[in-house]
Amino acid sequence: MIEITDRLSIEDDEVEIRHARASGPGGQHVNKTSNAIELRFDVRGSPSLPQEVRERLEKLSGSRLTLEGVLVLFAQGSRSQEMNRQDAIERLVELIKLATIRPEPRKATRPTYASKLRRLEGKATRSGVKARRGKPSLD
Repeated sequence: MIEITDRLSIEDDEVEIRHARASGPGGQHVNKTSNAIELRFDVRGSPSLPQEVRERLEKLSGSRLTLEGVLVLFAQGSRSQEMNRQDAIERLVELIKLATIRPEPRKATRPTYASKLRRLEGKATRSGVKARRGKPSLD
């Protein structure tokens, strides 16, 4: 059981962990060990997450989300497989925690009179600059 918040947790079998070879320097060691971790979590198919959390998590995931709705995290920062596994799980937990935060609705506001005047003055200035860019008249 992976605990996200005091009210939300996901089952261990919802997370699929694969081992892969890490890229980058490391000499012969990197060629014979699989220390990198690929964590896969099916966001759309998870029974543990409420619908609104799923939707926010999909938006937060960005390019880490596949077309099927699977979140893929790759951890290879450490030489230890266990540390990479912990890193991937921590990153998953942080993403889900961010998705549980409900955004505050935006309150509609009106621009102040002074800001309207500043905008119009700026437009007039810009218009004058552009008008002076033309070819000089032969008058």
